[in-house]
Amino acid sequence: MNMNIIIALCIIVLTALTFAVWISGGRYGELRPSQEATGAYTSFRVDPEKNYYSSGPDFYPNALMGIDKAWTVESDLWKKRELTDASIRELVLNMQSKAMEQMASLHGFDVVDDKGWKIGDWYSILGLNITIKVTEGKRVAITTPPIEIYSQR
Repeated sequence: MNMNIIIALCIIVLTALTFAVWISGGRYGELRPSQEATGAYTSFRVDPEKNYYSSGPDFYPNALMGIDKAWTVESDLWKKRELTDASIRELVLNMQSKAMEQMASLHGFDVVDDKGWKIGDWYSILGLNITIKVTEGKRVAITTPPIEIYSQR
């Protein structure tokens, strides 16, 4: 077989595979560990450029997240919170107390989109499986942590 034909067939197969993965895979972001995010939550700083959300009990949420106001969170499971420095302090301290009861520690993460751009931050225990699906027009669907994260440890 002619070498040009083999090369052309390889290019066609690779293009078809890339297209199939692109169509079926969707656009997903991720949580990346972040000392900056940990510092923001543990120093009880509310960023006025973010909308804040919590998941789980109001008194000690399973997770807190702040998403850039340019983005829309597509989920009825997240509770939008109007936080102040005082109210975030109370939430974070309650979360820390609950985590300590279970011998767990809390950490901050950057929420990044499918292109690797930071769109927010997150605060919770380690080891949660979260899906961040980016949809059209700066919209993001983020799954919540399991209901009883502290009792599962």
